[in-house]
Amino acid sequence: MKALVWEGPRLMVMHTQAEPIPARGEVVLRVLFAGICGSELSGYLGHNALRVPPLVMGHEFSGEIVAFGDLELQSNLVLGQQVTVNPLASCGTCYHCIRGLNHLCSSRKLLGAHLPGAYAELIKVPVELIHALPTGVSARTAALTEPVAVAVRIGELAGDVSNEDCLILGAGPIGLLALQVFLANGAKRVFIADLDSERLAMGAALGGQALAPRALDVVKEVREATAELGVAVALDAVGTAVTRAQCIAATRSAGTMILSGLHEEVSSMPAAEIIRREIVVKGSFAYSPANFALALSMLARDEIRLDPWIIQAPLEDGGAWFDRLIDAPGNVSKVLLQP
Repeated sequence: MKALVWEGPRLMVMHTQAEPIPARGEVVLRVLFAGICGSELSGYLGHNALRVPPLVMGHEFSGEIVAFGDLELQSNLVLGQQVTVNPLASCGTCYHCIRGLNHLCSSRKLLGAHLPGAYAELIKVPVELIHALPTGVSARTAALTEPVAVAVRIGELAGDVSNEDCLILGAGPIGLLALQVFLANGAKRVFIADLDSERLAMGAALGGQALAPRALDVVKEVREATAELGVAVALDAVGTAVTRAQCIAATRSAGTMILSGLHEEVSSMPAAEIIRREIVVKGSFAYSPANFALALSMLARDEIRLDPWIIQAPLEDGGAWFDRLIDAPGNVSKVLLQP
């Protein structure tokens, strides 16, 4: 089969590899759509310790079942069925797993990082991670389930935002999806900021109150719009020292700030301000199995979207799209690669 292999910083190369052979409890899928994630962009640059080359990335995907490792374990799945996959494999028995927080399992493994991913014609996955597509959900739409699940978890960690003001820094896919989750959860206003004017326009089209950092002081604007109180919840979907500090400054006392962006794995934080104003800081890494199931349901009900800004591209063009998304993403919400 053909596969797109990350070999080092800014180096993606097409290779021919052996087709995966499923063991007991595993299923082989023919990949239909595989999205490019922001964490993979940082990995592509060599900034993400989770990913080590050579590696077949890709953890946001949908596919078609082509083989079972053991027909007795196929449950209600059938050959030719279209599915999506929760790419986080966990032990299922540890402290976190038995509490439904499988994504925090200390022995978790991510497809496309610890295990071969979906930037290939075929991928082997544990059968328990497979989700059959609801009626009316296309494979293209289903490939968005993983990033939507990330946003659902952010919404869960934010708590009750009904009739509250929120702020999101970063109008990439996660920022745009979190915006829709906050609004679906009853937020009064969601301010959203991004340096890229085209991505900021996407945020406005999805119901956000757009703020352009190159033209104004985001923190000042948010403070003035909230009568100097600040927002109930601020999400940093970028991940730099600057954006993290801006989120803290824009959050009201006793409010919540959520860290999602990983652009800088280590940075300074205004600790004294967090302490004196009793701001709650939460990290948001991934999603629980329940979050993933809810994300697929939201897509089935057309409650969340990244259209009309989705690009479909051949797998062979993956390296060029990685460069584009890093250097000048523009009017693109998600790139779906097709083997």
